[in-house]
Amino acid sequence: MGIAVLASLTAGACFAVAGVMQQWAAAARPDTEALTARLLGHLARDPLWLCGIGLAVVAYGFQSLALAFGPLSLVQPLIVAELVFAVPLSAWVHRLRLGRREWAGTAAVAAGLALALLAARPHGGDPRAAGPLSWLLVVGVVTAVVCGALTVARAVSGPWRASATALAAGAVMGTQSVLLAATVERLRHGLPAALAAWQTYALVVASVGGLLLIQSAFQQGPLAASMTVLDATEPVVAVCVGVLLFDETVRTGLPVSAVTVAGLALVAAGIVCLDTSPVLAAAHGRHREDRG
Repeated sequence: MGIAVLASLTAGACFAVAGVMQQWAAAARPDTEALTARLLGHLARDPLWLCGIGLAVVAYGFQSLALAFGPLSLVQPLIVAELVFAVPLSAWVHRLRLGRREWAGTAAVAAGLALALLAARPHGGDPRAAGPLSWLLVVGVVTAVVCGALTVARAVSGPWRASATALAAGAVMGTQSVLLAATVERLRHGLPAALAAWQTYALVVASVGGLLLIQSAFQQGPLAASMTVLDATEPVVAVCVGVLLFDETVRTGLPVSAVTVAGLALVAAGIVCLDTSPVLAAAHGRHREDRG
């Protein structure tokens, strides 16, 4: 269990540094590149961004190590520690001093998400349990959420725009986690079985689409506005889809459900606190002007 805790915290720290690197590079790109292949094309030639992607791969390795020694219900809340690392690190890179509002918002998102995950404690499930109609329903709902979030992103600006795009990214990446589980299950029966399943190709599309949405969110606002929403949305979507498709189990009942709802409410309050921070918005604008 000690290895799981240490590996989870290390993964969180690596994810944090990787996010700061990617956001620093993406924020310098012009608005016209948002949500286009040109954004990824230009970022792929940026050494800093490539280092961030490489470090994210290392973080996934530590996450896998943590899951080998501990349950998801322990590992996932600890991974959320990346927010505690990322926001102060981003502030240091931007030569910005965080105030009570920014510290409180960051702490609220991290603590609320960890509280909700620990209370719900998702477990079990069978990737073979999902039928075609269930998959169709999930794809339809996620598509509607993504379209709705991107529509909102077009109507707002600043940190709110970054958060709305991050919401779309989190929905896609949460679904990608479920598609990965389904693909891994088919790989147990051999590569031909995986290649014959539509989930394998949907996984590729979701991975590329999620990457584009994440980088667009990083481009559109400060890291605190995008990473907090992304980290909150991805596990919530993954758990909800897992329950619907794979018959995963979450803890319910009045005390547990109340704690879960309270945790999610704390997350929402923290996101609003960060998105309305004039300090973070000004820092992002200054960074874009400096690199532009």
